[in-house]
Amino acid sequence: MKNTLLTIATTIILAPTFAVASDHDDNKHEHGIVYSGPIETVSIASLLDNTRMLTEQDAIVDGKIVRQLNNDTFIFSDGQREIQIELDDDIHLLQPLTADTKVRIFGEYEGGNTPEIEVDHIQIL
Repeated sequence: MKNTLLTIATTIILAPTFAVASDHDDNKHEHGIVYSGPIETVSIASLLDNTRMLTEQDAIVDGKIVRQLNNDTFIFSDGQREIQIELDDDIHLLQPLTADTKVRIFGEYEGGNTPEIEVDHIQIL
């Protein structure tokens, strides 16, 4: 009897938590904010001007992914220069990308021996 009451009480207490967690999973592909106004982008050349080892800065760059190096590493071009990019595991697009697909990448530029942008988000233009 004591175990039954404990089981019922636990279920009543945890049920709202499971409901909220379930809703969150159902909405994981929705975007919280959709903005369509001007965005300040940078050129790859301006990023590559500073390749010191500890350089880190947020970067938004327009261009194309021109080739794949391995599973999550690609070469990105803005039409003038190229840079290595690394895609986070949680980036998922509904349509495939080709070398001709123009995209906007949002990420963090890191200088060093192999400067790269760690991409957090991709927007197809």
